[in-house]
Amino acid sequence: MGLLEAVVLGVVQGLTEFLPISSTAHLRIVPALLGWGDPGAAFSAIIQLGTVAAVILYFAKDLLRLTRAFFAGLFSGKPFDSVDARLAWYVLVGTVPVGVVGLLFKKAIESSLRSLYVIAVAMMALGLVLLLAERLAQHRRQIPEMTLRDGILIGLCQAVALIPGSSRSGTTLTGGLALGFKREDAARYSFLLSIPANTAAGVFQLKQILHATERPSTALLAVGTVVSFAVGMAAIAGLLKFLRTRSTLVFVVYRLLLGSALLALLFTGRLEPLAGA
Repeated sequence: MGLLEAVVLGVVQGLTEFLPISSTAHLRIVPALLGWGDPGAAFSAIIQLGTVAAVILYFAKDLLRLTRAFFAGLFSGKPFDSVDARLAWYVLVGTVPVGVVGLLFKKAIESSLRSLYVIAVAMMALGLVLLLAERLAQHRRQIPEMTLRDGILIGLCQAVALIPGSSRSGTTLTGGLALGFKREDAARYSFLLSIPANTAAGVFQLKQILHATERPSTALLAVGTVVSFAVGMAAIAGLLKFLRTRSTLVFVVYRLLLGSALLALLFTGRLEPLAGA
């Protein structure tokens, strides 16, 4: 991997992490189309730390408020007494499913599930589910109305995103819309929910890389992470602004077109389903 690849992959990660089009899919697709090798699940997870930093900085005031409310509730013996305390608990509870599923299916997630066939089908399938959620959603509920049930269900949706091509933001946004939340509120909760899961994944992979005999250049990992941070900040602001007045239809169309194009390239032998295949 060279400097250009690290920069390009950082841009791809920063842009696609928060859009409902799957960053993992694009970190497989872009190198495949450009004739580069698969950067691997470890590289992808580590540069996610750049987008984690972006969402933490963007929502710093919200996170500080939630943290204060969480501990205030614990110390007072009333952990669910305020909206912010409850939301903090919902983020924690919603993170459990992705952690459990990620540990159980770690080997498959890092190998066979990275097949471009899986990614193409997942891109199209989630696109259709997102379209259905958009059509049936009420778009009325806001974050203060969230319940524990909502947190668990959206957390289960996040676990589905371990299938490359599904999109963590896509599955959680779809779950939020299906539960009747406004688009912007569903996206905000999706961003908050991403912090524990992506941080844990990045730190876990970083630890593995540090003990590996062959690993990506530290400098290139740093470049990819910094670029993903900068682009991620812009992507968060842009998506929230977009969803205030527009639907997710453009992402549905994009997913269906890209998934179809991938299948066509795979069936004609112009792309190999797995790196090195």
